[in-house]
Parts: sequence; structure tokens; C-alpha cells
Amino acid sequence: MECGVAWKTEAGARTDTGRVRHSNQDSFGMDEERGLYLVCDGMGGAAGGQVASALAVETFLSIARQELECVSCDPMELTPRSLRRAVAGANRAVVERARWEMGLRGMGTTLVGMRVEEGRATVVHVGDSRAYLVHGGSAVRGGSAVGGVVAERLTEDHSYVAERVKLGLMGEGEAAASPMRSVITRAIGADVDVRPDVRTVRLEAGDVLLLASDGLTRHVEDEEIAGVLGGGIGAEEGCGVLVGMAVERGGVDNVTCLAVKVVRV
Repeated sequence: MECGVAWKTEAGARTDTGRVRHSNQDSFGMDEERGLYLVCDGMGGAAGGQVASALAVETFLSIARQELECVSCDPMELTPRSLRRAVAGANRAVVERARWEMGLRGMGTTLVGMRVEEGRATVVHVGDSRAYLVHGGSAVRGGSAVGGVVAERLTEDHSYVAERVKLGLMGEGEAAASPMRSVITRAIGADVDVRPDVRTVRLEAGDVLLLASDGLTRHVEDEEIAGVLGGGIGAEEGCGVLVGMAVERGGVDNVTCLAVKVVRV
């Protein structure tokens, strides 16, 4: 980001049960003071999914706050280290809760989170909930552009169909229509150890970061995300528009998104 220029962030989120599910197993959370944001999509039955996603959000935020207080850490490694430890702690919490409460056996959740600092965002994820960076410029690899605005996907789905697409065994269209599209290959609570992906990107004024459960991305295309969030709309309002689009188009799953907009003061 430019030297000598003041910046701030504007955050907003929306969630909806959708038209098919009877309960909302998605959860989201934020700590704007520390720049922490995340979305979780629970699984394992209504009760299990709700418990897993809410517990993961609570634990992740609690541990990340503690880890970011480390004064002896390398400043450039502090955020990635803190997010990895927060994911590990969230995983342990879900595994242990399912272990001693029989009715919650088999529960788990996806997790996509980030820390937004001046000039950069560090994204961590497990599962098929996604992170996007919406910004101006020409199309980039893995991004979809509308009117010069790019929706760059920052995460790769940890799912059966995504892995087959990556190997060249399935096309994007076939994957989108596959009955196996909801089968994920990594999840919080699935095992005692979890391996998150971590990525850091540079930010500029006007950029918008989006975290979303797959209930949004199964109905709303990347180009449409670029069109909505790249049009100068506020973070909260933008999330409302995107969630409304997903519900109107079927809302077959719970729908959650959280947006963070970088603005010049």
C-alpha cells in the first residue's frame, strides 16, 4: 500500500438458511480490531454441524488473539504461524467434543479465515469454503473479470471433484454438476491432525476480500461476485445481494458470506 496514506477496512456479513435446509449449520465470526475474519460450514447432521462450525469459530478467534500477542516472533511469520495454530486448536476442540458427546460423533466443518493487515491479507483454509480477492485490473490466472474488475480465487477446494479437475480427469462443468461435488477431502474435526493451506496477498485501496460457504458459490459465478463487489457497493450490502442471489436461484444449502473492503480514509 502507498506510504503516507491512511487506510481502513469496512466489514459486513450475511447468512441464510436457504430454501431446503431446516437449520443453518454455517457460522461466521470477526474481530475487526485484530483484522480476523472467518466462515465455517458445518456437517454431521443439524445438531453436529451447528456445534462444529460455532465451536470452530469461537476457538479459532480465541487462539488467534492469543498467538498474535507473541512479541518474540518474526513479524513476517507471526500471522501465518498464528492462523495455523488457531486452525489446529479449532480442530482439536471439534475432535474432542465429538469424542465425549455421542450425539455429535462424525461432526466436522470447513474453515476459511484471514487476517487483514495494512498492505496484505493472509488467508487460511480447510475444505471447500472459499476466499476471493476482488480488485481492478486485467484477468489473472484463477480469476474472472467483469468490466476490468477481477474476482481472483485465493483458495483451492479440498474436494473430490476439485482434485479430479486438477488431475485432468474431470472438466469444470462436469464437476459443477457432479453428485460428488459436496464430498470434501479435508475438514476440521475429521482427524486429530489437520493440514491447512495458507496464502498471503498484497492489498490496495478499493480491494474487497470475500469469504463464502459453498452454498453461495454453487449458485453464484465468480464473474457475478466481481460484478457485485467491484461496483462500489458497501461490504454489508454486497453480502446481502450475493446471498439473495443464491437463495433466489434455489438456496439448496445454507448460504454465508463475509466481505472486507479496503478503503482510503
